[in-house]
Amino acid sequence: MQEGIVSRKTDKGFGFIKREGEEKDLFFHSNELVGITFDELSEGDRVTFEVGDSPKGPNAIKVSKVS
Repeated sequence: MQEGIVSRKTDKGFGFIKREGEEKDLFFHSNELVGITFDELSEGDRVTFEVGDSPKGPNAIKVSKVS
């Protein structure tokens, strides 16, 4: 599991996670949230996740909010 911070959320059900030491933010989709809804997640929240592959490149999967 990796940790990061939600850097941006859209109104279309996806967002981006800032990872320490990485220039590019990692895409996540609301379908990959575990134990939380998209509406309960805010920009600036700390999350844990795994990195998966998609046709468009790496993305965050199994995203959970750190309490």
